[in-house]
Amino acid sequence: MIGPLNHVGIAVPSIEDAIKPYREIFGITDITKPKALPAQGVRFAFVNLPSGQVELIEPYGDNSPIEKFLLKHPKGGQHHMCFEVEDIYAAKSYVEERGASVLGEPRIGAHGTLVIFIHPKDFTGTLIELMETPKQISGPAHSGDED
Repeated sequence: MIGPLNHVGIAVPSIEDAIKPYREIFGITDITKPKALPAQGVRFAFVNLPSGQVELIEPYGDNSPIEKFLLKHPKGGQHHMCFEVEDIYAAKSYVEERGASVLGEPRIGAHGTLVIFIHPKDFTGTLIELMETPKQISGPAHSGDED
């Protein structure tokens, strides 16, 4: 049911400030431009690593869940871990049948796929995000139309 670890989400007061140590200390240059996801009250950027991603998340708009997190942890910190699943609705049913508390209904997340969150009380204080594995987009090189 559970797939690979996709990313670790880090809540930060400022994405621009949070990017600096990844660039200056680790020399990472593959970092996405920050984007807003108003429906979830966040602005985010991904630090791309060989084995996954770090998602830097800052508050966006009123009632951001990240704003609430930063009130408790002003410098920021680990917000969630995200695992991939093949079918978000099947995953939701699976974890609920086993007693986990899912926070809300599936919705579009930062990768453009459906996500759900599992309450931290079910995972020793860690918020878990499950995201539907992104579908591969076929283009000219993968269309099967090659000679």
